[in-house]
Amino acid sequence: MSVLRLVFLGSDPIALPLLDWLAGEGGKCAGVVGVFTQPDRPAGRGQQVAPNAIKQWAQSRQLPVLQPGKITPESCAQLAALQPDVVLVMAYGQILPDAMIAIPRLGTLNLHTSLLPHYRGASPIQTAVASGEKVTGVSLMRIVRQLDAGPVADVERVAVDTLDTALEVEGKLAAACVPLLSRGLPRLAAGALTFAEQDHAAATFCRKLAKADGALDFNRPAAELAARINGLFPWPACAVGIGGQVVKFGRAEALSGSEVAYAPGDVLGADAAGLLIATGQGILRIHRLQRPGGRMLAAAEFLRGFPIAAGTRLDSHAMPPLVAREPFRR
Repeated sequence: MSVLRLVFLGSDPIALPLLDWLAGEGGKCAGVVGVFTQPDRPAGRGQQVAPNAIKQWAQSRQLPVLQPGKITPESCAQLAALQPDVVLVMAYGQILPDAMIAIPRLGTLNLHTSLLPHYRGASPIQTAVASGEKVTGVSLMRIVRQLDAGPVADVERVAVDTLDTALEVEGKLAAACVPLLSRGLPRLAAGALTFAEQDHAAATFCRKLAKADGALDFNRPAAELAARINGLFPWPACAVGIGGQVVKFGRAEALSGSEVAYAPGDVLGADAAGLLIATGQGILRIHRLQRPGGRMLAAAEFLRGFPIAAGTRLDSHAMPPLVAREPFRR
């Protein structure tokens, strides 16, 4: 069996474990012959223009790197010149035209970080965690024009633990791409990779996140609030106003218990593990907090420098919905 010529389209470091596998053991089945990624953009506190992690990976291996700001007929010609057997897309950041999708002889495949048909759209990892899912995964699908609606060949599931934030789940999903492709690429090369249509009636959609999504309504159950806090870390991060400062929450869990004589949003005090807050149902424990200009700290360390007295009332704000049955309008 000949080694497949693979062109990778992606712009996010979540793909690095997969690319490292392709450069090693996975190279027996498919070799990366070129990379498309987003143009260099300002990054970091200094906002210096810098290559993203995917470009750096490709450059370190002397691979061709193409960075079109918009896919054009010239972009299609550049892809065709690489003579790909397969194009693999993961977190690229651009919608591909039909002309580009049709170029590779074995098709254009996408790795989507949810168990499709759930969480189609721009923030599947964060939204799955924020929605309280206990299991999520990566889907290997064929790209079609509709948003994340292509037929699915295979999935790799991962567990979402109680204290996992989106950051930890992203790491699990990055690693999960390797066994998924180690099964899928040999089957693709042998003409044995089959695809099944999604259940479109069961589809749910997520959207690009905004800073306003970090609002918290303490009238909601503690379990819902903890999931929201964990799902939106590290960005946009849930935050509250305390003493005229915006304090971010970095990890949370829900505790059962009565909040008699306390209203939702009242600080109950702290225990060895975190700050305790009354909610509409149960108690919310905040494990990590951050003040403006500071680092995210464990609650005990944070509270030594920024005491929050029992009885402090935290204001509630409406929490924008993250999931819909139809695609969100841009």
